[in-house]
Amino acid sequence: MYHVPGFPLLVHVDADVPKPRSPRKSGDLRSVVDEEGIVTVISVPQAFNEEELFVDLRSIFGHSLFLKCEGFNFAGSIKIKAATEMVEAADRDGVLTPHAILVESSSGNLGVALSMIAASKGYRFLCVTDSRCNLSTRLLMEALGSEVHVVSDPDGAGGFLGARLDYVRALCASDDRYVWLNQYTNQGNWRAHYRTTAPAIARQFPQLDVLFVGAGTTGTLMGCARYFKRWHRPVRIVAVDSFGSVIFGGSPGRRMIPGLGMTVRPPLLDESYVDEVVRVEEADSIRACHRLARRGFLFGGPPARWSAARWTGCHGTTPATSPRWPSRPIWASATSTPFIRPTGSKPSTARTC
Repeated sequence: MYHVPGFPLLVHVDADVPKPRSPRKSGDLRSVVDEEGIVTVISVPQAFNEEELFVDLRSIFGHSLFLKCEGFNFAGSIKIKAATEMVEAADRDGVLTPHAILVESSSGNLGVALSMIAASKGYRFLCVTDSRCNLSTRLLMEALGSEVHVVSDPDGAGGFLGARLDYVRALCASDDRYVWLNQYTNQGNWRAHYRTTAPAIARQFPQLDVLFVGAGTTGTLMGCARYFKRWHRPVRIVAVDSFGSVIFGGSPGRRMIPGLGMTVRPPLLDESYVDEVVRVEEADSIRACHRLARRGFLFGGPPARWSAARWTGCHGTTPATSPRWPSRPIWASATSTPFIRPTGSKPSTARTC
């Protein structure tokens, strides 16, 4: 199995082109129809997210696969969903006062999404990241008016997450203006995907059999898993993790690609919803991204990259003829983009990086 980092999710289904959409109207987003078709009008950047764009990858990977693009929004990744859900909940609860300063630990994409939303709503935001966060992402957050603190010394386990969390806790203890959304424990993280990502997949691929989801904070994994466990047909949930991550046990190891895996067990994870775990080498992720790029599909950002890689990894791990995988729809989810495979063809593997 393989996966494409950052923007993608993978799906194997008996379906052709996704169904056409109808005009939308919701809060700060509305669709109007003029003589040339539907025009989308927004008043805040977080109001728009292209939910139903798919790329047919059959000519690239030799299998009937579709890629669900989650990066076509103003934040550039699927993290816009969790960020919006968490900030709006904090707003409703009265936690965010005019003097509040949002703070969050992020490897990059969530930080960008929160920077955008904070700018839109007029809040200050401090992103605590580490040296693996690429320069362009840090500059993007700063361009949106956010402050970025980079943790350069790893924690006792050899990773950076523990050190980032320690910094955030110390910050909050020193000044009560800081409001920590805490994506690692915030229930809005998985609820965002329960309300949006999973239903979008279900609408377009009603014959889904297997869903692959990349694991980090496990917000996407838990949201999709909870949704499909209550669905009208059984769906096998396969979590995709990277070697060196300890989400599902094992010893911590060196990881360079941000966005997949963790050095601690994520509090949101409930393994009773997970049927199987697949681990992916980061090198597979890079190879899958290069393969896509050679065909003109450059899915930028950690989410996009690890989605592609995951797809590649899963494919390499499980033979296409493996009896474990049914010959009906398979959906694999990564941080940014999904892959779909039609029923009737031999199931291939998918991996998230």
